[in-house]
Amino acid sequence: MKKIITILLMYGFGSNYGYAQSAWDAPTGALKESKMDIVVYRSPTCGCCSKWLEHLKKHDFKVLDNVLDDVQSVKDKYAVSAALASCHTAIINGYVVEGHVPASDIKSMLQNKANIKGLAVPGMVTGSPGMEMGDRKAPFKVISFDKDGQLAIYKTYDKY
Repeated sequence: MKKIITILLMYGFGSNYGYAQSAWDAPTGALKESKMDIVVYRSPTCGCCSKWLEHLKKHDFKVLDNVLDDVQSVKDKYAVSAALASCHTAIINGYVVEGHVPASDIKSMLQNKANIKGLAVPGMVTGSPGMEMGDRKAPFKVISFDKDGQLAIYKTYDKY
């Protein structure tokens, strides 16, 4: 039995079931001041959302997963514009997180107590957390938005 487990681990069949670890798995700093409960609203048919939830869990977020048939109603409630929209919406400490935002950026927003409404990664960008596809990675921007609808670049990922 030990021999089988050793062979499986040698060939990458550990806890990630043979899939390469994500570039997004590198540890991020812990937050001492903020609660790490994040409430996520997602569609029952979206597979990448589950992968993003796993990304958050690896970075010490406590994920409260809400599977809904009508995610658009959540986007409407929190005034997430069509330009910012992605496949899932999350709420943490009063902030809105739309789409495949890296855990490190969520932590940065919480740590800095950013004077924004939230962060978004519009669309479903290849290579972003939860959207990994091997070596394929598209550049993307994390966008901050405020209560007045003003947008700004929070962080750019050209090479990651």
